[in-house]
Amino acid sequence: QVQLVESGGGLVQPGGSLRLSCAASGSIFSISVMGWYRQGPGKQRQLVATITRTGGTNYADSAKGRFTISRDGAKNTVYLQMNSLKPDDTAVYYCNARPPAGVDYWGPGTQVTVSS
Repeated sequence: QVQLVESGGGLVQPGGSLRLSCAASGSIFSISVMGWYRQGPGKQRQLVATITRTGGTNYADSAKGRFTISRDGAKNTVYLQMNSLKPDDTAVYYCNARPPAGVDYWGPGTQVTVSS
């Protein structure tokens, strides 16, 4: 089992920045990829960014150039630095941990609201 807890969400003005954190605990050794997904009002959950155990990254087109995913192996924590935020980025952001086989693990989510 893997437990994930997100933090760092909140209200920010357009053009502002936030850094989300996801602290992982439990059977971390089983996880090969971690990532961030988001679900906006009336929308389906969608990929934001992923990072592999060796540091390889992948971004949704909407995140490229504005968001950066990183991980601190010593702290078992994954970060999402979000810059130049737009109202369309308003969503609940979920941390995801994917083992090589079996079901994914999800955190409870953290709300990000971009509004003036």
